[in-house]
Amino acid sequence: MRTTVENGNQTSAPAQTRQPEFVAPEVNIFETKDGYVVEAEMPGVNKAGLEITVEANELTIIGHRNSEQASGEPLLRERRFADYRRSFELDPAIDTAKIAARIDQGIVTVTLPKSEKVKPRKITVD
Repeated sequence: MRTTVENGNQTSAPAQTRQPEFVAPEVNIFETKDGYVVEAEMPGVNKAGLEITVEANELTIIGHRNSEQASGEPLLRERRFADYRRSFELDPAIDTAKIAARIDQGIVTVTLPKSEKVKPRKITVD
């Protein structure tokens, strides 16, 4: 499984033509006997703001955050108000029809099951 980071950062254009800005969320990827698990940190994203797509063996996770309106003049701003985006090239052995996802407290968990054809199986000897 390969990962790519997409960053549509274009701040010099006027606001109406500006491309959306994305940051890459931090992820953990695990392999289990049944498949892979991708965990992505997306604080500030809820279920309604989450978009997960699979197209041509590429998994894309996008998380939209609601921008906060400050009640005063900012003195220091370290957090960016960009949305999240991360793409992964999938192993052809993944059964894309059975991919499942959930979000809990800003952690997106995507389960990518291996196809039955590639799972090891025990052969009985007669």
